[in-house]
Amino acid sequence: MNLALWITAGLLAAVCLAGSAKMFVPRQKMAGTGSSTRWVEVFSPGALKAIGAIELLAAAGLVLPAVLDIAPVLVPLAATGLVLLFVGAVITRLRRGEKVTIAGDLVYLALAVFVAWGRFGPESFTG
Repeated sequence: MNLALWITAGLLAAVCLAGSAKMFVPRQKMAGTGSSTRWVEVFSPGALKAIGAIELLAAAGLVLPAVLDIAPVLVPLAATGLVLLFVGAVITRLRRGEKVTIAGDLVYLALAVFVAWGRFGPESFTG
């Protein structure tokens, strides 16, 4: 179980690290890359930078506290924050009628729930 949680946290961290590019890529360029990124049109550039910063912090929070053994309780808290972020992503996709592209967000949501549950419960770093 511990190995599965580490792999899942690493995968989520990689996804969030890649997603944090929102801080640097202009909104118009992101919206033009495909149908799965059209959601950026409803957010201001400042909001996109904030979302990118949250994803960058989540990527660090999922892995670094446990690896460095400095405040490892931050790992399940970061996963819980990701749960909230992905719930928001699912709601945004539903409101925009993007039901085809919602599957990825639901998978990431399930993975974040798994890490939060596992690190708060059976494979806690504090117990």
